[in-house]
Amino acid sequence: MTGGGGEDVPAARRRPLTVLPLVALIFYDVSGGPFGIEDSVRAGGGALLPLLGFLILPVLWSLPEALITAELASAFPTNAGYVAWVSAAFGPAVAFLVGFSKWASGTLDNALYPVLFLDYLRSSGLALAPPLRSLAVLGLTAALTYLNFRGLHLVGLSALFLTAFSLSPFVALTALAIPKIRPSRWLAVNPKAIDPRGYFNSMFWNLNYWDKASTLAGEVDEPRKTFPKAVFGAVALVVGAYLIPLLAGTGALPSETAAEWTDGFFSEVGQRIGGPWLRVWIQAAAAMSNMGLFEAEMSSDSFQLLGMAEMGMIPAVFARRSRHGTPTYSILCSATGVVVLSFMSFQEIIELLNFLYGLGMLAVFAAFVKLRFKNPDLPRPYRIPLGSVGAAVMCVPPVLLIGTVMCLASATTIVVNIIVLAVGVAMYFGVERLKGSGWVEFLTPVPSDSFHGSSSDDDVEDVRAVLLPAGVPHAQEEEVASKAE
Repeated sequence: MTGGGGEDVPAARRRPLTVLPLVALIFYDVSGGPFGIEDSVRAGGGALLPLLGFLILPVLWSLPEALITAELASAFPTNAGYVAWVSAAFGPAVAFLVGFSKWASGTLDNALYPVLFLDYLRSSGLALAPPLRSLAVLGLTAALTYLNFRGLHLVGLSALFLTAFSLSPFVALTALAIPKIRPSRWLAVNPKAIDPRGYFNSMFWNLNYWDKASTLAGEVDEPRKTFPKAVFGAVALVVGAYLIPLLAGTGALPSETAAEWTDGFFSEVGQRIGGPWLRVWIQAAAAMSNMGLFEAEMSSDSFQLLGMAEMGMIPAVFARRSRHGTPTYSILCSATGVVVLSFMSFQEIIELLNFLYGLGMLAVFAAFVKLRFKNPDLPRPYRIPLGSVGAAVMCVPPVLLIGTVMCLASATTIVVNIIVLAVGVAMYFGVERLKGSGWVEFLTPVPSDSFHGSSSDDDVEDVRAVLLPAGVPHAQEEEVASKAE
């Protein structure tokens, strides 16, 4: 990739992601199925609060995040994703911190999935002794990392298959549960059993990461058309994948079982409604879903590093692609982080990554609003059908939700996040020193007089000139945007 629009560039690279594989990858970035939502029933003291949560929060949280992702990913269709958006609004220092915090939260998130895969096998009777379990985590991480290395086309097709397989047992579960459903059970709530921290962390974790897919925008075929379609398709798929099994399970089982709804309880729901065969099917689907979650998260995290390298924010080695078109060293970096963090407990990881992710999203919402007000003429092939004031108001509910999750965080979580941010600041200044030393190669960065936070039209165009493929005339781009609007 070149540092500007005036240099010669090689022939256009084939972009492997079309609508359906992208829908599947977004689905796994965000959800992966109803596995993991069980604890919201326990923490909510019954079925009512989680059902309300999965009805209301997708509108207040998921939809605004998905809409912003569709608009800004169509305006900046590059692998830098949200890092480019924040850079255009607030400058490289803030963008680096957002990129680092989101990469860290994504790596934390990914550390869960090899462990959860083995947990589901253990619930099926395939328990491993601690030394063998550690080796299995390493082996599983290596195998899934290799699949990512082999190319996004393969990952996208795998995600499509895994989506179908992961959701298939819940079609059977719902059909078998219908005769046993008592709608009054959906209204059950025990105020004394409500755990606010557990409830909000569970809801937030199960409905976030919509913006992660933006780091794959540079790999999407016709991103300005494909991305909005895929985002809205994924919203419908995620909401349905949560609500339908939850309605079936809580409606068919007595309300007194609310305390039993912990992680992995859907397999027990299958046992009680359909028998051992359905329990095993759900356990197998859950195990495979964790593989899909790992693949989607690894793709997003590694291509984010590639995008940051193309912006000149981190060393050029992270932008090097394999013969399969994948960022080799970015994948290795993300896989190393997964292995290092995989020793942490499930609840520790959830709370830490929620806080880190929330910090990054506050910057993303602020960047979206600033670009709407300061750069209203920025070409946006997809534009949220709201004026600038309406767009700003749309961001209020998700910001309040982030504030709620942060206020409920433990002191340990807050301290750890402060340390992570301090490490990010130190890394930023360390990278800046490296740029001047000449010891490490960096790609042509965005001009230093851009990204200073003023987000003028010229500054944003500097960002786009560096990140967008040269060879697409600006006039043609504006014509596409005009037709879309």
